Amino acid sequence: MRKLLFCCCLLTVQATAQDIASDANSFLGLLNADQKVKAQYSLDDKERFNWNFVPIQRNGVCFRTFTPQQRSAALALLRSSLSEQGYRKANSIMELENILREIEGRDVKDTYRDPLNYYITIFGTPSKAKPWGWRMEGHHLSINFSSVNNEIGSSTPSFFGSNPGTIPRGEEKGKQLLKLESDLGFELCNSLSDAQKKKAVLSEKAYPEIIMANKLKAKLIEPLGLGYSEMNKPQQALLIRLLDVYVRNYQLGFSNKLMEKIKKAGMENLSFAWAGGLAPGTGNYYRIQGPMLLIEFDNTQNNANHMHTAVRDLTNDFAEDILREHYLKEH
Repeated sequence: MRKLLFCCCLLTVQATAQDIASDANSFLGLLNADQKVKAQYSLDDKERFNWNFVPIQRNGVCFRTFTPQQRSAALALLRSSLSEQGYRKANSIMELENILREIEGRDVKDTYRDPLNYYITIFGTPSKAKPWGWRMEGHHLSINFSSVNNEIGSSTPSFFGSNPGTIPRGEEKGKQLLKLESDLGFELCNSLSDAQKKKAVLSEKAYPEIIMANKLKAKLIEPLGLGYSEMNKPQQALLIRLLDVYVRNYQLGFSNKLMEKIKKAGMENLSFAWAGGLAPGTGNYYRIQGPMLLIEFDNTQNNANHMHTAVRDLTNDFAEDILREHYLKEH
């Protein structure tokens, strides 16, 4: 499988939000005039909320048009916005397009399945003092970042998907990009007693897609499922491990703040719901939700070998809550 030279952008030190503004400006400084027009929107442009995770025509500037130097700068920006775990996941998702191209029998020059068919969009002017944001998006990857007061204020909505979920052949046969998301979900559900499953398992058939999809506003989904307080200690620990897999995709500073926010809203207010089969290889869906959080996982397409995951902050997607407070202080 052809690699994209992503390794050149791996850093050993976790970057700060201050680096993100510098990395964004370095990236913009390398673009030509036409690319800049495509790349930049105002912070309040409705395009900022136009997020999706399917292979469609997108706005922004595309990796396919980048020089090697521009590509390196774009990946440096991505690297400084995610954790090491999140960055590697994003790279691997992009590289899976080569696998899909081969599986679907497409020409090597096909651009529908292409690891360079990903876009960067900058909203506002990258600054250490003023709010701004940026988005990295393409098939099975949509990450939205907002910087407020020189820190990442939001990294949601975020979507990480994997098709195939398990690589079926070739030199990386058996590799699973979202292995923990899947394995820990099954482990938690199968640890439940029959009485607990009656509340947690909502359907014997998996839902065909994550319920919130790419909706602008996410909300709690009824029924809630099994509450954290209704689990025993080992089950609660499993739920926290599963939650951590998602939260730790984000840059260290933001992931810590997000976890503290979840705890402040009350771990006892979290719930776990399941739909579908209880063994790997069967279609399944689960969600974790609380007063300010919704995490969804779905693996039903392509004979349960096509995974979708999404994280939503019900109070602060696109830094909505933080930006509102910022503007109130400013004006």
